[in-house]
Amino acid sequence: MAGVLRADRVWVETFTGLRVTQFARLLRVVRERGGNGTLRGRPWSLLLAERVLMVAVYYRTNLTMRQLGPLFGVSSSAVCRVIQRLGPLLALDPLSRPADAADRLWIVDGTLIPVRDRGVAASSRNYRFSANVQVIVDADSQLVIAAARPVPGTTADAHAWRASGLSELCQGVTVLGDGACLNCGIGVPHRKRPGRPLLRGEEDGNAEHRRVRARVEHVIGRLKNYKILRDCRQRGNGLHHAVQAVAHMHNLALAP
Repeated sequence: MAGVLRADRVWVETFTGLRVTQFARLLRVVRERGGNGTLRGRPWSLLLAERVLMVAVYYRTNLTMRQLGPLFGVSSSAVCRVIQRLGPLLALDPLSRPADAADRLWIVDGTLIPVRDRGVAASSRNYRFSANVQVIVDADSQLVIAAARPVPGTTADAHAWRASGLSELCQGVTVLGDGACLNCGIGVPHRKRPGRPLLRGEEDGNAEHRRVRARVEHVIGRLKNYKILRDCRQRGNGLHHAVQAVAHMHNLALAP
């Protein structure tokens, strides 16, 4: 089976959601970040391309390590070591404040990701142990700008946003959020007050706000095509690394 994975580009595109040229860019990033280095002990039995493919397949399919081992012709413990070694190297590049910040429109939203590690999760409103992850998306390109570290799923979106540190990245950029981000310094819908219905202009503004903000929900839906974000079995920083890697692959998939 490993020979098929090396030879047939269809396997790469099917199991990762990336075209071969896009996967090559991901491979180049991992190589530049030192992914080709060896740990103490025996050298890797798989080429770097195969190891990166293994991590991408793991995030895309959420197969267990016992299932991935025979697919790549290695042991499940080797799969675990590869994921732990290369997973952080697939992360989204950290961004600085854009030069054309005044012309940008970004959208932020929080999403709940089921995770097995009770240290980073809490019983949430989706009736599962989940973590809250704040995601910023560019409204025009629908690229993921940044994703915050996970916090327990019981954390309110406003508190998660303030604790994420992402507000510093958004200086000078127009950012939209939902009603849960009130008093966070970003654009939110008009709220009804007791005894004061919304004015006509405010209703129209809310309708336009919903139309634009729906783009971030579409992006989050596409991120969750990577099944690791539907039931993450990783512990510790594993979920954070998975979110960053999935965001990176999502951006590569949108690239020409």
